[in-house]
Amino acid sequence: MAESCGSMTGRRQTRSTLLPRLLPRPVRAGVLATGALVACASLAAGCGIVPGATGGSDDDTITVMTWAPQGTKATNKPGMPAFAQAYARWINAQGGINGRRINVLTCNDNNDTVTAARCARRAVQERAVAVVGSYSQHADSFMPTLEGAGIPYIGGYGITTNEFTSPLSYPVNGGQPTLLAGLGRTLADSCGPVTLIRPDTIAGDQLPPLLDSGLKAGGHALSGDQRAAEDATSYEGQAQRALERATADPSEQGCVVPALGDRTNTFMDSFRRARADYPDVRTATVLGSVDQSTIDASGGASGPYEGSYVTGWYPAASDARWDPMKKVIKQEAFGDNRIDAADAGVQTTWIAYTVFRQVVESLGDGEVSADTVSGALDGGLKVTTGGLTPTLRWKFQDELAAVGFPRLVNANVTLQVVEDGRLVAARKGFTDVTKTLREADLA
Repeated sequence: MAESCGSMTGRRQTRSTLLPRLLPRPVRAGVLATGALVACASLAAGCGIVPGATGGSDDDTITVMTWAPQGTKATNKPGMPAFAQAYARWINAQGGINGRRINVLTCNDNNDTVTAARCARRAVQERAVAVVGSYSQHADSFMPTLEGAGIPYIGGYGITTNEFTSPLSYPVNGGQPTLLAGLGRTLADSCGPVTLIRPDTIAGDQLPPLLDSGLKAGGHALSGDQRAAEDATSYEGQAQRALERATADPSEQGCVVPALGDRTNTFMDSFRRARADYPDVRTATVLGSVDQSTIDASGGASGPYEGSYVTGWYPAASDARWDPMKKVIKQEAFGDNRIDAADAGVQTTWIAYTVFRQVVESLGDGEVSADTVSGALDGGLKVTTGGLTPTLRWKFQDELAAVGFPRLVNANVTLQVVEDGRLVAARKGFTDVTKTLREADLA
């Protein structure tokens, strides 16, 4: 279908500057209201889309949307929309939330700026009260549309800076900033030269200073930054260059850090072949680039991930705190191989819908709309997640506002390690990397 409301093309897009980010809520409400009117006129004239403020076709249905890339050559997260639909079936079987059924719309953003924007326009058209538990690298494309219509973005994956700056974003984890900062701090104590292999994208550009913030906090030299195509089928050249740098000092064991999302395993295939010609090096990465299924598929204890450090946002998948989520999967999605309880995307979607449920419950018999949902969150609502995160509460100006992350309210990470082919906790509990991020050079 032809689109006439935008001309967003190209992978490396310039980040947009959004007026509402720095405004307090009363002023922002006026700006958003005006923006919504302008958006209505523009969308109605250009695309035949008329946004609405209610959450469905009747008062008993709440419409939300979950989106993620599926079937692309880069990172894919099919389990997130699949689990969102399973969650809706589960909650609706219990009578909904406060007697209201949930209608979950899904959208495939195709890892593409134009399609991501189209997903956002559909959320407006379908009168979604929130976008919940989603993944997209293209916040520059979808966030302005959500902001113009006043639709909150709850529990994004944390892959873009916009998710930690927009007043209508409510992240449940610390995204890439905390994972990389936490990993850097860990590697500072155990590694010689560190090399980061990351996507040659806008989102990838944000990774080196985050890893370096943790390395610097531990008194370590900065990492070597290697860009790589996020949809490559081989990374032989990158693997050789990473090994050359990591083994440059024979007195210290270097570390190689691939952070390529779904393509991390492709890199590790190339790395396994190349490392035979070099001294031993250690590997490390972040959850989302590797999980237990990835480790199993690559050979388990005999595979390239053995001994790797992995930082995550949440407890290990074997932790009993995930049992309620696993119960939903068993009841409503048994046999759906898109949904893996160990996948960080699925876990994030569970937590995001946990947040949304508590928001709706806090509204009682009152109206459930995009504005009342964001109003409850902005009003200081405290959300608990069964110990999977600290208690969540969003305040626009928080501890990390000074370094450009005013919406980052959960800076906790966990450290795991691959032992005997299993991803297990390397350290008990959470580590708060707020101080490390606060001192980061992210200019």
